[in-house]
Amino acid sequence: MTYPALLRSLYALFISAALLAAMAPAQADGKRYTVTAPDGVALAVEESGNPQGAAIVFVHGLLGSHLNWNAQIQSPLLARYRMITYDLRGHGLSGKPTSAEAYTEGNRWADDLQAVMQAAKVEKPVLVGWSLGAAVISNYLAKYGDGQLAGAVYVDGVIELKPEQIVAHPQVYRDLTSTDLNIHLDAIRAFLALCFHTPPDSRTFERLLANAAMASWDMQRSVQAMSVDAARGLGGVKVPLLLLYGGQDALVQARPAIARALALNPRAKTLLYANAGHAPFIEEADRFNRDLATFIEAAAAR
Repeated sequence: MTYPALLRSLYALFISAALLAAMAPAQADGKRYTVTAPDGVALAVEESGNPQGAAIVFVHGLLGSHLNWNAQIQSPLLARYRMITYDLRGHGLSGKPTSAEAYTEGNRWADDLQAVMQAAKVEKPVLVGWSLGAAVISNYLAKYGDGQLAGAVYVDGVIELKPEQIVAHPQVYRDLTSTDLNIHLDAIRAFLALCFHTPPDSRTFERLLANAAMASWDMQRSVQAMSVDAARGLGGVKVPLLLLYGGQDALVQARPAIARALALNPRAKTLLYANAGHAPFIEEADRFNRDLATFIEAAAAR
């Protein structure tokens, strides 16, 4: 390499480093922060998209984190919205209390969501809850009502923790709480595989697998007894409500869950992705993102 060429390369490297240094404070400032729940649990929150856009608060499911929503956060279609994700208690980068009550009492999960919304100062967000995240939203609605919301989307949502709505996988759920690390990690892989009818690429699956392994064992032992006030939560909703499920869901009984939700709230709209499993927002991300945008725009127009 000639001396002038070397100088040009060094100059380009310097400019790139300067740009990254200039961007770093902007990314850290207001994009990633910690919210403290009423019972003291630290909740890791991230924001992306348009800070002035209509707000979406994403609530992930069991053994997940904010990483579950990468296909939404990175979507050009959804970039016009203010997107807020957070790690549920016992998951990801959030605090991991050890007491059973921290996970069995549904109100605590509702309080977490309220604390995140207050800290983010969101106005009329759409809540999007996947699997266990939908149960969190139900508990939020039961305690706080829908007055602060523009709408809610249940994605393969847990309506109630009842056998007729949940597919039985007794060995998987038993082994998730095993103290034998080999058994525990094999159960995590089995659980994650059950989330998909069409598996994601290997890199995504591996990331989600590592993500799942971060989840608290205390949470996994206790969350199966979490209280869910679906009757009061769903029954009182007057804002737009969408129930979106994968027809090939191997964890939640899609049709019985939808039927129970409609019995509680006949005003809810439904969408069934016939060839998707438990995670349609990953398996059919483009379609999901379009449907979510359509729902948000309709909710905002009310």
